[in-house]
Amino acid sequence: MKVLAPFVLVLAALAMVYWDDAPRRADLVFVNRGDVFTLDPQRMSYLQDFRIAYALYEGLVRWNNHDMSIEPAATAGPPEISDDLLTYTFHIRPQARWSNGDPVTAHDFIYSWQRLLWPDTAADYSNLLFVIDGAEEFFRWRTDQLAAHALGQQSLDAQQLLDEAQSRFEQTVALKAVGERILQIKLRAPTPYFLDLLCFAVCYPVHRPTVEGWITSQTIKAAIQRDGWHSVDEPPWADRRWLKVDPITGRLEQKHQWARPGELVSNGPYLLSEWRYKRDLRMERNPLYHDQPRIRSDSVLMVSIEDTNTTVLAFESGQIDWLSDVNAEYMADMLQERLSYETRYSAAIASLTLKGKSIDQALASLPPPDVGAGERRNIHSFPTFGTDFYNFNCRPTLADGRPNPFASAAVRRAFVLSVDKNAIVRNATRLNEPIATTLIPRGSIPNYHGPAGLPHHPTRARAELASAGWIDRNNDGLIESESGQPFPIIDLLWTTNTPRYKWISLELKSQWERELGVRVELRGADTKFYKEDLKLGKYMIARARWYGDYGDPTTFLDINKTGDGNNDRGYSNPLFDAALAAAANEPDSGKRLRLLEDAERLLMEEEVPLLPICQLVQVYMYEPGHLRGLTTHPRLVQYLWQIEAEPPELR
Repeated sequence: MKVLAPFVLVLAALAMVYWDDAPRRADLVFVNRGDVFTLDPQRMSYLQDFRIAYALYEGLVRWNNHDMSIEPAATAGPPEISDDLLTYTFHIRPQARWSNGDPVTAHDFIYSWQRLLWPDTAADYSNLLFVIDGAEEFFRWRTDQLAAHALGQQSLDAQQLLDEAQSRFEQTVALKAVGERILQIKLRAPTPYFLDLLCFAVCYPVHRPTVEGWITSQTIKAAIQRDGWHSVDEPPWADRRWLKVDPITGRLEQKHQWARPGELVSNGPYLLSEWRYKRDLRMERNPLYHDQPRIRSDSVLMVSIEDTNTTVLAFESGQIDWLSDVNAEYMADMLQERLSYETRYSAAIASLTLKGKSIDQALASLPPPDVGAGERRNIHSFPTFGTDFYNFNCRPTLADGRPNPFASAAVRRAFVLSVDKNAIVRNATRLNEPIATTLIPRGSIPNYHGPAGLPHHPTRARAELASAGWIDRNNDGLIESESGQPFPIIDLLWTTNTPRYKWISLELKSQWERELGVRVELRGADTKFYKEDLKLGKYMIARARWYGDYGDPTTFLDINKTGDGNNDRGYSNPLFDAALAAAANEPDSGKRLRLLEDAERLLMEEEVPLLPICQLVQVYMYEPGHLRGLTTHPRLVQYLWQIEAEPPELR
């Protein structure tokens, strides 16, 4: 069997990764693909970070992750909403406490959202709160204030600059603590998905004295624990270990030691117990959490393993309950083994599911797979609320100052039209995912009907290149500009942490060179350097993926707005920005969706700042019947506190 054949050869490597100085066994053990980047919710942007955030922190509301309806979390019930749909009033439950015993108050949310809205934080998701009245205006104002200060156009010193900004925030942004536990929010326009936004981890609260590292007396600490940090005077800057004001730039500078074991104070179901970077992270039940029955496991251990093949071997060793992201080179073979098992028992599975059993329950009740015959049942594939795509660098010039051919929409259209995506999912990924011609997965949002997108049409692709001035002028098989300059060698950036993007990139290189007469060079980078190059625009084409964060088309479309923190393409189009603004100001929900459909049509049929490849699927490994609490909803928000594993000795 292909999966187990190399097991003996890599056993020593596996021992080095996992068993050398191995962590204590936890009630639930899962493998994350790589480590988390940060435990600061306002600075998060990656799925592995969010998964931990939903365990350590708790927002005002949360998703019911089985149907994505909204339910109270830190609040005592649903919010009060004004008749004009602009004002939301939340009542925070009296039992909500921080893990050090301090009360969770309305001020905690205002402070945390202020962090998200200050450009000083460099958060990717600041724009999520722009639906709040005055939020975007403040963000722009603070950005301009800092820019003017950097140019010497401000007469204020750094502290005065900060005081002015704090006053401006309080006057401008429509957030108000009506009482200690009553938070009132006014929106700039009716926003149907506002509560959905608040379920997202970046909107979860942090504990200000911890984040800033307040050094206070026992008397002050007792007052904070009784009445909250807002009831005492802020300490002087000299008594804040983790936050300073840069006297030169005027920016707030955050140190991140507060988000470490022994320092982190959180308000969610779990406490951070241990974190050994790039090895493992351990969480324990939070005894002060207000809803103890919801917590299904007393302890959770996240094991960090970079190598995709080793993650499978760690699971096969029996020490892992859940492999949350399978990307091994032989993943397609394992899925074929699952299909073989299902085929053998198809009649029994159909009968059991008709009787109300889930697929997992049905599989668990069947005889074990015949490993020798190439069968398995512990690998599971689910369609997701996400799209695999490749970015085009849309900036006028490349990072080295050369003119950028991909600044032309015609060139971008040519590269999209020339791609045979069926060949990619058949030969490169070998998972046969649904191919994508749009950014938003089809049928994923009720009542939203996206455009057709661009088809596979090589002849039309070459015509688009010709319209942009690129044709083969000397019959050497390569295209040149009107001045005879060859098309620049294309720098295609991909990540080396999974073989998936190597094979997709090789297929794209082959198709583009064959169909368009260009030269492509692949550049693999680990995740850290890839992320840096993406943000700085140091690429021409780069692999990417996006999972929707909330159930509205804007969760995908907004990443292409001018200046958005997730707009790694550097794309900017006033017409597209205006289309999104018009939709944001449209009170009729049906008309609003039609406007967003038009915006995606402009984006994916004319401008194409990105090349959609396929709808993402998520592949897990776990033993059916041994793991309970996972959701199969396409948004795949997994709450660690609702997952439980059968102890190894009972399996």
